[in-house]
Amino acid sequence: MTSPRSAPRTARERVRAQLTAEIVDVARTHLATAGAAALSLRAVARELGMVSSAVYRYFPSRDDLLTRLIVEGYDALGEAVELAEAAAPREDLLGRWHAACGAARSWALAHPHEYALLYGSPVPGYSAPQDTIAPAGRVAIVLARVVSDGLASGAVAPPPGDDAQVMAPGLLGELGLPDDTGLGGRLVLAWSSLFGAIGFELFGHTHNVVVAHEEHFRSVTTRLAAEVGLPA
Repeated sequence: MTSPRSAPRTARERVRAQLTAEIVDVARTHLATAGAAALSLRAVARELGMVSSAVYRYFPSRDDLLTRLIVEGYDALGEAVELAEAAAPREDLLGRWHAACGAARSWALAHPHEYALLYGSPVPGYSAPQDTIAPAGRVAIVLARVVSDGLASGAVAPPPGDDAQVMAPGLLGELGLPDDTGLGGRLVLAWSSLFGAIGFELFGHTHNVVVAHEEHFRSVTTRLAAEVGLPA
């Protein structure tokens, strides 16, 4: 799934948009067959029957193409989580939490190579630009919104302690939470543990250890919900 973009208006813009989409689709296929580290604009051009110089007019470097794949991956994951959470009853905080977490796992299982690009081993020589930051935060924003709604309704009580200092100054406010809530460290724990649990399952670390992955995942996310104060 691609991130939202304005529709091309002219014939030239439509052709460019189509070719850009084809390049990205082929590159996504190469993630599955060769991995992100081996992604090559020349190989993509060869598969499309184009000269490499033509592909460079759309993506000046391999890193530009990787960034596009990463942004689209984060956006697709974020949209899946947002839609699932939005479909749950607003008053059911735990249900919304489970819907969001379950959607993240389902997306990862359905798109393992794209998930590996987002949360697997770093690609040698690649440094993610600022463009990736907002898409990468979409899942965390959904989880924080559930907690924020719980605080607003009184269903969630801020825990004691100074966990707010774990997060960068102002970040809790950007997530819609009071800066002095004391939930900063707990939210970081929940966010990192969520993707850790998904990654361990997806990359085979829990195979031959966990016999019922879906049930185990729900148990993990229930404990994470309790960690941030959501009522059972």
